[in-house]
Amino acid sequence: MELDIFQVDAFTSELFKGNPAAVVPLENWLDDNLMQKIAAENNLSETAFFVKNGDNYKIRWMTPVSEVPLCGHATLAAAFVIFNFIEKNARVLNFVSKSGLLSVSKENDYLTLDFPTHKPEPVIMPEGAVECFGREPIESLEDGFFLLLIFDDEDFVRNYIPDIEAIKKLHRHAVIISARGKEVDFVSRVFVPNEGIDEDPVTGSAHTVLTPYWSEKLNKKTLTARQVSKRGGELICHYLENRTRIKGNAVLYLKGKIYC
Repeated sequence: MELDIFQVDAFTSELFKGNPAAVVPLENWLDDNLMQKIAAENNLSETAFFVKNGDNYKIRWMTPVSEVPLCGHATLAAAFVIFNFIEKNARVLNFVSKSGLLSVSKENDYLTLDFPTHKPEPVIMPEGAVECFGREPIESLEDGFFLLLIFDDEDFVRNYIPDIEAIKKLHRHAVIISARGKEVDFVSRVFVPNEGIDEDPVTGSAHTVLTPYWSEKLNKKTLTARQVSKRGGELICHYLENRTRIKGNAVLYLKGKIYC
């Protein structure tokens, strides 16, 4: 069996930056075990698989070790592939996912995700946070999948050297650290070691958590964001209460074949 595969750098207009995602278009779903093997072989933060479903697309995302309920950058990458190789005249795409209906619109070189908002709620500071980061976060919040820890210093977020084993113990899924930005509204980094991703370069789904938090703190509906991982990425986020729109670029790295 031969399958097309694309690799797209999402949330960037520059090759080798942003977050790389693999995209595998399918006519019908493969066996779950085979899809997981393909994602493990790709060894990227996520591989997106999609199947045409009437006027929509069904989409699923897998890390190297597990399936996840929502992934922003791989959805952006999948939309980039559809807009450029499958439906070249389309301007809006709808995806059916385990997190509900998602849409991606195209305007010039920008793609805009329309995702459900995941507003975080304050929680007790997790045990081990101070030891993990060497200082106490000023706030601790959670939405279910993400633990959000707020710091008062952008430079700390940028320069933090992650203690991956300690981060694994802080939360069963993922940890975001964030601070108010100097040149943008806020900066962040995202760690997902329990899902096989020590640090995710740019995380669209995390911004459905970050955007409502910073929107209320800064009293702004439209915010500029930068994920300050080594690769880095730029996002423009718009808070619409129950929905969050996240705008970014994408660039193609490769197109090839999987033989399985």
